[in-house]
Amino acid sequence: MTVMQDMLTLSSHLPELTLAVGGMVMREGEPGGAVWVLVDGALDVRKGGQLVNTITEPGALIGEMSILLNSPYGATVVATAPSRLRHAADGHAFLASDPAVTTLLAIGLAERLNFVTTYLADLKHQYGDAPGLSMIPDVLQKLAGRRGPLARPGSMRDPDPEY
Repeated sequence: MTVMQDMLTLSSHLPELTLAVGGMVMREGEPGGAVWVLVDGALDVRKGGQLVNTITEPGALIGEMSILLNSPYGATVVATAPSRLRHAADGHAFLASDPAVTTLLAIGLAERLNFVTTYLADLKHQYGDAPGLSMIPDVLQKLAGRRGPLARPGSMRDPDPEY
């Protein structure tokens, strides 16, 4: 059984909802608190209006970062195909309901962090000296040592670089 199949099993008691194309799961900046588990379909994840991910894997967890960070939703998630999701209105209670849920959550977050750091390292290896990408070593260093208060949206980079 895969990690995602395990999450489907652990969430089988949650109520299901169906979304048509364009249906909103959550909106960036709105108060967090709920989580969803994708049963089937496709979802786009947008942060600051930019597409950052497409979720199609049954068992994927949505909204968990808001719970863990005690913050508003950090992205807008919209159905791009007819989709079924399981919904836990009290996301914190669901995430704490079973050690297996917590373990699967940790595995999912670790996989995502590993992907991002591997991708940044690959960019550094291939294009580290290219104009506009010279900040990659700094980004990797900050990711590796990140502790403390929540990250703030945006960056300290020049919003209009000349490249």
